[in-house]
Amino acid sequence: MRTFDHVGVPTTEKQPVEMYVEATKVWVTDPLQHPNRIEYLRFEPDSPVQGPVRDLPHIAFQVDNLEREIEGTEILLGPFSPTDTLRVVFVLENGAVIEF
Repeated sequence: MRTFDHVGVPTTEKQPVEMYVEATKVWVTDPLQHPNRIEYLRFEPDSPVQGPVRDLPHIAFQVDNLEREIEGTEILLGPFSPTDTLRVVFVLENGAVIEF
């Protein structure tokens, strides 16, 4: 089952209270602190993240079983752990970037 979590929006502008994700060399905000559940992503110039994940907004969902959810999908990035308690993957689904 998918539960909506946030919308991710790439930006080039520094945001208040950003967190650095070393694995992807990206600064992110906490979508729980935004009234519309928006996460801003600001990529370092040498970030390994390229293509749709870097260029397009994404929709993020919490899921019960990550492996089952990504089975048969086009994986764009991951799975990886941006924090000690979180494991994520970005996929392309019907032309949209989705994060689980």
